[in-house]
Amino acid sequence: MNVYDSDRMTDVLATIGYAITEKPYNADMLIINTCHIREQASEKLFSELGRLRNIKIERQNAGKPTIIAVAGCVAQAAGDEIFNRAPYVDIVLGPQAYHRLPEMVLKAMDRRKKIIGKGIIDIEFATETKFDSLPNAGARGFSAFLSVQEGCNKFCTFCVVPYTRGAEYSRPVEDIIFEANNLVRDGAKELILLGQNVNAYHGEKIKGQTGTEVGLGYLLRTLAEINGLERMRYITSHPIDMDDDLVAAHREVTILMPLLHLPVQSGSNHVLKKMNRHHKIEDYYRISEKLLAQRSDTKISSDFIVGFPGESDKDFEDTLKLIREIKFIQSYSFKYSKRPGTPGALMENQIPEEIKSERLAELQGLLEGYQSNFNRKSINTVMPVLFDRKGKESGQLVGRSPFMQPVHVTAPERYFGQIVDVKLLNTTSTSLGGEIYSKSELEHEMYGANSNFENAQM
Repeated sequence: MNVYDSDRMTDVLATIGYAITEKPYNADMLIINTCHIREQASEKLFSELGRLRNIKIERQNAGKPTIIAVAGCVAQAAGDEIFNRAPYVDIVLGPQAYHRLPEMVLKAMDRRKKIIGKGIIDIEFATETKFDSLPNAGARGFSAFLSVQEGCNKFCTFCVVPYTRGAEYSRPVEDIIFEANNLVRDGAKELILLGQNVNAYHGEKIKGQTGTEVGLGYLLRTLAEINGLERMRYITSHPIDMDDDLVAAHREVTILMPLLHLPVQSGSNHVLKKMNRHHKIEDYYRISEKLLAQRSDTKISSDFIVGFPGESDKDFEDTLKLIREIKFIQSYSFKYSKRPGTPGALMENQIPEEIKSERLAELQGLLEGYQSNFNRKSINTVMPVLFDRKGKESGQLVGRSPFMQPVHVTAPERYFGQIVDVKLLNTTSTSLGGEIYSKSELEHEMYGANSNFENAQM
């Protein structure tokens, strides 16, 4: 989501003449786009701001004025504190305000001339206005992000998202289709639909008409009709929003990739209740079974938090049991850390840091084993790979398999931006290597070395 937001800030600033530069010293404006999910996000922000302050002073001494802006969820949560601790910051804006960035820049420039007051701040929630006011998005690669839903109504006790992103909002179908067509026209082969709870999508089928809301399953089927679109994914989902229509879409929408990211957070019903997750482990198993029944190659990745307040040894063992049952092929896992303003930060029975570290190491070891095992089982199979970037080695292309595995291949540049069959030959702990798998090789394997395709057809 932050990558998407950063791209849209680039789009909106282009309307007043700004363009990206790779070197901070050359920049007339420096923006830090922040996330509040990870531990010590605020302190990391102020550390980075100290570095940008030095750049600003150096440029100022050379007669080059510089605007510093802080955007995103830390900006939303910290607000005026940023100006108090870093008065050289010119703009603070929340994630629902970046469509107003051009006018904030002009105000900041005027303020700088007059040398008055503190910086410009905008942390108002205005999701609908934001999307209606943004310029048309263009694709920046062959795989493109597309925001369809924002915000969260779940209020998990460990999470700040409802306070920094606001309530759930779903964009109208026609607006999404319009942006998707633009992205595909500009070269995107794959769309990744984004949302804090993307499968809670409930956008208007007919814009401006309440009562016409449709779910993510409908949206996926509609997007699949776009000529030139070859792949789709969506992140991030909540188990309670995996309805039967969406599950059925995993069978019906053939360009929907088979890897589903479905955060569970814990394998213990006791911990899930304390987290206010609204689902039970039995629900998670049932969803997994339904998905496999619809499409046998479905794989699941997830998120895990270890050491949540009150997590017992049995609760942790229940999480390990879930991992052994589902065999997640990719996952993100973290030690619980307090977030100011969340109920979890005030709970009793906080788990000691050393126990959280021990549990995380054990959990990650188990998860990494299943990921490595899946990669090893992929060797000698053939998978379609979308080559979307150049590798570090000369003549190397890098892409993603349907299961989001990075795949490295030495291949002609004409395959860049294409979806090509690759025979997977080797693996590391996190990626795969292979070679382009030609049609002639496929025919050779199907019909044997002593016959050809024409003879096989006769």
